[in-house]
Amino acid sequence: MTNIDEDGLVAGIELGGTKAIALAARGREVLAMERIPTTTPDATLAAIEDRLSAWQAEHGRVAAIGIASFGPVGLDRARPDYGHITSTPKPGWRQVDLVGRFAARFGVPIGFDTDVAGAALAEHRWGAGQGDRVLVYLTVGTGVGSGVLVDGEPVHGLIHPELGHLRVRRAPGDAFAGICPFHGDCLEGLVSGPAIAARAGRPGDRVGDGDPLWDEVAGEMAEAVAALMLTLSPQRILIGGGVFQARGWLFDRLRARAAELLGGYLAGIGAAELADIVVPPGLGAMAGPLGAVALAYRA
Repeated sequence: MTNIDEDGLVAGIELGGTKAIALAARGREVLAMERIPTTTPDATLAAIEDRLSAWQAEHGRVAAIGIASFGPVGLDRARPDYGHITSTPKPGWRQVDLVGRFAARFGVPIGFDTDVAGAALAEHRWGAGQGDRVLVYLTVGTGVGSGVLVDGEPVHGLIHPELGHLRVRRAPGDAFAGICPFHGDCLEGLVSGPAIAARAGRPGDRVGDGDPLWDEVAGEMAEAVAALMLTLSPQRILIGGGVFQARGWLFDRLRARAAELLGGYLAGIGAAELADIVVPPGLGAMAGPLGAVALAYRA
């Protein structure tokens, strides 16, 4: 891995399940950015390549490209599926070789990781996670994604952390089966945007702030936060994504419940202290796109 000076021109690709964001940047300075619908692999990736080529003609050759992708993805360089999207349920995208395609087209180093790990790197580099030795990033939207950094490095093992598929304790009497096609009532199956809509019987943006459903969502997220505090001991847990972006008041409910669940076991860590630990991303909606830029600088 070679770190590129932030004066260098790089390109980033945040590849999401419904849209991709391509950008050219020098450090945090975004020179150009475009949103592209995620349709078929060939159509989507060709459109991104065309944008990057046009920007190179305007701004000069990029030193590296960062790809922050929906997953699961292959991150073990010793395996033949490195650089690929692997077991995604998104039709047509299984075993798509992202790194190989862009390396062949542009001939520059490619930084590659999950979209959420990329966002965590951006927050560690420029945002709310600066200086944190252990940082967890959760995004709660269409799904629940996660990234974990230790000393600024994404945690990789067999694959990458999938904290959204943890099982959490349920509120007594809650019989909702969950919507995850793999696990039913894992965290993603309970608190993602589609899960909230399924529980409420209507879109989440039509569920009023006083609906008791939000207490269940906050409680289930608190179960996950308490488990992460006890297992990873993070200095920061950043929670992004559409569900929490639209309802900042959920943070207070989540923190209060997480403090109850911890039961005073972590000395000096109560709801007031969790207000500095469990927070929104400092970069807001730009955490994801800048995550791809951060990966380029680590290429």
